[in-house]
Amino acid sequence: MGLKTLIKKYKERKRKKHKKKEEKLKYASQFQLIWHRFKKHKLALMALCVLTIFYLCAIFAEFVAPYGLIERNREYQHAPPTRVRMISEENGLRSPFIYGYEVKLDQETFQYEFHLDKSEEHSIGFFKETDPHELFGMITINRTLFGVEDSPVFLFGTDRLGRDIFSRVIYGSRVSLFIGLGGVFVSFVIGTVLGGIAGYLGGWLDELIMRLVDFLMSIPTLPLWIGLSAALPAHWGVIETYFAITLILALMGWTGLARVVRGKLISLREEEFALAAKAAGASERRIITKHLLPAFISYLVVHLTLAIPNMILGETALSFLGLGIQAPAVSWGSLLQAAQEITVLAYNPWLLFPALFVIVTILMYNFVGDGIRDAADPYSNV
Repeated sequence: MGLKTLIKKYKERKRKKHKKKEEKLKYASQFQLIWHRFKKHKLALMALCVLTIFYLCAIFAEFVAPYGLIERNREYQHAPPTRVRMISEENGLRSPFIYGYEVKLDQETFQYEFHLDKSEEHSIGFFKETDPHELFGMITINRTLFGVEDSPVFLFGTDRLGRDIFSRVIYGSRVSLFIGLGGVFVSFVIGTVLGGIAGYLGGWLDELIMRLVDFLMSIPTLPLWIGLSAALPAHWGVIETYFAITLILALMGWTGLARVVRGKLISLREEEFALAAKAAGASERRIITKHLLPAFISYLVVHLTLAIPNMILGETALSFLGLGIQAPAVSWGSLLQAAQEITVLAYNPWLLFPALFVIVTILMYNFVGDGIRDAADPYSNV
């Protein structure tokens, strides 16, 4: 079989495959079409993968983090990040390892100084066996994702109490990542319901809801958050505080969505398909949920994606100011409280690692939002 014949068969097979895909897209639903176009947006797809990894790490924090949330290493206070190496001065290229620490107490400053002991090479092991601990508070496990025998490993260094910052960042991601989802869900429900009522029914209900929206939008957001957070009872536990902050963030997050939903429904309620459904005897609830809202569902999906970063930033700001999540619970914002002093930038810059996770998460959500927006736009070139 000649080369030309192989090329011809390859092109024919590729043409048939493309034709089959086009036939399949003719009968695809709106969400299937959006997903098909979204997969062509490489940056958004990469961002979605990064966010998936972040959320998986948050869910399985007890397995991913090498140390417990409040586990202390008293001899390693403000220890610098441990550098993972693969090239040894003695053995050349080898599996990942770290050098040992040599800890000395400075008699003048009474600060611990850390020096590398290159005579000791400690291999990094994966699925390392540890003391039994609970996953999700129910399942007992005795392994972590990685660890080192006979030597501590601090990928992001330690804080003033000798607690591993990497482990605390992983545990803190549970609050910082999921509080955004919770706040957006609550604000989405409130904004969609009230905006739908105002836009479809109109009249005095429309006037009342829109005046409430105007009032809430006129209140400065940060002072309102601070005031409501300061009003939380001091004896509340972590769970109560988490849900309270979620509601506080959602309180101001629904107003913009309600206005957009109202405007969309006002323009769509007189369309022929809406009037036909009404003439057929459909209830107002069914007309709104089954006919009008699906007409601009792509916008709602994009709004959800781009609203989550605002919720994450809101929680980070509250916790950074000491008005959000309190010890012993942690979030990325509460971890950044330790970096409020200017001396941190000079002596312990690794305490700013939680800020890097906030920045990366916000960027990834924005990339995903851009990808969904382009995929939902039929005139986009994606």
